[in-house]
Amino acid sequence: EVQLQASGGGLVQAGGYLRLSCAASGFNFDDYAIGWFRQAPGKERERVSCISSHESITTGYKDSVKGRFTISRDNAKKTVYLQMNSLKPADTAADYCGADFLGTDCYLCEMDYWGKGTLVTVSS
Repeated sequence: EVQLQASGGGLVQAGGYLRLSCAASGFNFDDYAIGWFRQAPGKERERVSCISSHESITTGYKDSVKGRFTISRDNAKKTVYLQMNSLKPADTAADYCGADFLGTDCYLCEMDYWGKGTLVTVSS
C-alpha cells in the first residue's frame, strides 16, 4: 500500500511559521523526488518546492517562497519536511506532497503518487 501522509498545517498569523511533514510508506522512498504543492481556493495546483531522489541532493523553490521556505528529507525516517517561515496570507492553501520516480524537478504532470492535503491558513 502506497501512502504519503502530509501533516503540520494549521492556522498562523502573518509572519509566523509552520513545519510540514510528508511521511511515506509502501514504496522505495530513496528512489523518488518529493515535491510540495499547494492549491488555494479557486486556483490551480502549483509546485512550491522539490527535493531530488539523487544521492547528491538538489532542491528547488517557487520564486515567491525563496528565502522563506526550506525543504529537506530524512531517508531513514522516510519523511520530507517543509519549513515555512515568514508566512504571508498569500500562502493560504491546501498543501500536498507528491512522489516522482527518479525525479529532480517534480513536474506536476510527472508525479506518480499523491498524498492528501494539509490546510495552511495565514491570517492578516
